[in-house]
Amino acid sequence: MEYTPDLKANHKTAYLAEEYERLEREARESLEAAEGNHELMDMASEDAMRIDARKEELLKEMEQILAKEKEEESLPKAVVLEFRAGAGGDEASLFAAELRDMYQKYAEEKGWKVRMIDDATLEIEGADAYTALKFETGVHRVQRIPVTEKQGRIHTSTASVAVLPIRTKPKFEINPADIEMEFSRSGGAGGQNVNKVETAVRLVHKPTGIDVKSSSERSQLANREKAMAILSAKLETLAEEEEAKKHADLRSGQIGTGDRSEKIRTYNFPQDRVTDHRIKESWHNLPKIMLGGIDSIVEALAEVAGK
Repeated sequence: MEYTPDLKANHKTAYLAEEYERLEREARESLEAAEGNHELMDMASEDAMRIDARKEELLKEMEQILAKEKEEESLPKAVVLEFRAGAGGDEASLFAAELRDMYQKYAEEKGWKVRMIDDATLEIEGADAYTALKFETGVHRVQRIPVTEKQGRIHTSTASVAVLPIRTKPKFEINPADIEMEFSRSGGAGGQNVNKVETAVRLVHKPTGIDVKSSSERSQLANREKAMAILSAKLETLAEEEEAKKHADLRSGQIGTGDRSEKIRTYNFPQDRVTDHRIKESWHNLPKIMLGGIDSIVEALAEVAGK
């Protein structure tokens, strides 16, 4: 890495850059003062070697800071969680809503910003949100006796969760010609709360058929930007899923494929037990877990993934 004045413009490297320039001035002034004097020139040369070594150390420090900054910029600034009912009719729809509430409470406990994009979609904004939730994608299964069950039989239902990374700089570039855009009025509770302007935006990605709608923002432009960010995240996730399937035999040390169709966890209410099938580990106290107490599950998955 070579020194450039731009390093002074970055507040994270400015103090190191100023020290680097101070050392350059010190070396230059020492050589100028020693000019014509062999004894002083020898001393100045020794100083120059010491200064050069320190300058190299400073450059390495600045390079590490910039590399870490670049890595942080590449991490998602937020995640979007989508919940879809699977097999099981009304019970599946109820379970999907319960999963949504569970993640919302978990995020709120972490101090992250949570917004409901629609009944089946949450946006969670926080520095560590994606790192914590990235392994939650997949099919979640529930086993319990529904309230409407008269004979006490245990029913099995499913709901799928998709965790979509929202990045400052999207990885997936979208060709504008591949998008159909529709506008409509945002829904509301009625009366004055109903938006009379067409601010809701629906995007359809023609090559894949993926569609995204955003109506949570106040303006059409903001909803369009939100929908584009979610669409980009969906396309990125789709590409990663397809790549993972190609190399599934090489993923023995990783946690699944990250595919929404992969069964990852069972919530067994009669036995008060949650089991994650990927790491073959179980936890008890389901009422607490459904109220957002999933820290131990998240930590266990992170530990396995880090090995």
